[in-house]
Amino acid sequence: MKGVLAVFVLSVLLVSCGGCAAEKVITLRFAHFVPATTLEGKTMQDWADEVEKRTGGRVKVHIYPGATLMPPAQTYDGITNEIADIGYGIFAYHRGRFPLTEVIDLPLGYRNPLVPAKLINEYYKKFKPEELDDVKVLFLEAHGVDIISTRKPIGRLEEIEGMKLRASGLSAKIVDALGGSAVGLPITDTYDAMSKGVIEGLVLDWGGLWNWKFGDIIKYHIQSPGVASTVAFYTVMNKDKWNSLPADIRAIIDQLDEEWIDRVSQKWADWESMGKTELLKNGGKIVDLSKEDNDLWVEKMKPILDDYVLATQKKGLPGDQALKFCLDYLKANDK
Repeated sequence: MKGVLAVFVLSVLLVSCGGCAAEKVITLRFAHFVPATTLEGKTMQDWADEVEKRTGGRVKVHIYPGATLMPPAQTYDGITNEIADIGYGIFAYHRGRFPLTEVIDLPLGYRNPLVPAKLINEYYKKFKPEELDDVKVLFLEAHGVDIISTRKPIGRLEEIEGMKLRASGLSAKIVDALGGSAVGLPITDTYDAMSKGVIEGLVLDWGGLWNWKFGDIIKYHIQSPGVASTVAFYTVMNKDKWNSLPADIRAIIDQLDEEWIDRVSQKWADWESMGKTELLKNGGKIVDLSKEDNDLWVEKMKPILDDYVLATQKKGLPGDQALKFCLDYLKANDK
C-alpha cells in the first residue's frame, strides 16, 4: 500500500512540476504598424524567434503587426501604459516629445544606407537622453536616404516653388525651406491623395516608395546628397516588464540587441537597393542636381540646423554637441 501511495505522490509531483515549468514561460507582446510580410515585419519576427531560441524557449514573443493592437502615433504611450510589452515606432510621430533625438532626422547629408541605423545607436550610447528614460531601449534604427519624388520632372530649386509635397516630422521643414508647401499626411493616406492630385510629390526613402507602390504614379526622384535626411525608429520595452525579467534573460536580450544593430542596418541597405531597383525598372528616373544647385540646397538647410540647436539649448539640452557628434560621425563613416 505504501508503495502504491509513493508512486501516486511522485506522479502528482511530476505533473505539478510540469505545470510549474509551463508557467515559467514568459510571453511578451510586441506591437508594430507594418505588415508582417514586409522586410521590416519579417526582421521583427526574426528577432522574436531569436529571443525564443537563445532563451531556450523560456521567453516567447507574440507579435501584433499592422497596427492591430494600437495605431502608430500611440505606440510609445501604449508601451509605457502596458497595452503591449514591446513596441516599434517612429519618433517623428511624436513631434516635440524627443527633442534631442530629433537630431537624427535633420538634413545632415546622409549617403550610405548602412550608416543611419549605426549612427543613432552610437548617439544613444553617447548621450543617453533622459527623454527615453521611461522605457527600456532595446535598439534604435533609421532608414536609408530620404529623397524628393514628384509626378513632374524637377531639375532646379525654383521648380519646387509652391509644390505640395507630403512630408512628416522634420522633413516638412526641408520642404518649406526649399520653397515647397509641406502637407502632413499619414503614409496610408498618401497614395490616394497623390492619385487625386491633392499633392504633387513626397519626401520618402527608396524602399518606402516601392513598398507603398508610389512607383505607379511617381516617376521622378531627386537626389541631393547635401540635404539628405532620414527617419528614426525605436524598438522599446515597458520598463517594469523589463525589470521583472530574470537577470540572465535580460543579459541574453541585451547581447542580441547589440548584434541586431548590424542586422537592421543591413535591412535598410537591402530595403533601399530593392526599392531603387524596382522603381527604376518601373520607369522611374533619377534626377541628379548640378553642383551649384546642390550647394544652394545645402545653404537652405543651415537655418534648420541652427533652429534645432537653439531650440534644444532653450530646454537645457546639448543639441549643439549632439549635432557635432552626428556630423563628425558621418564625416568619418558615411562614404
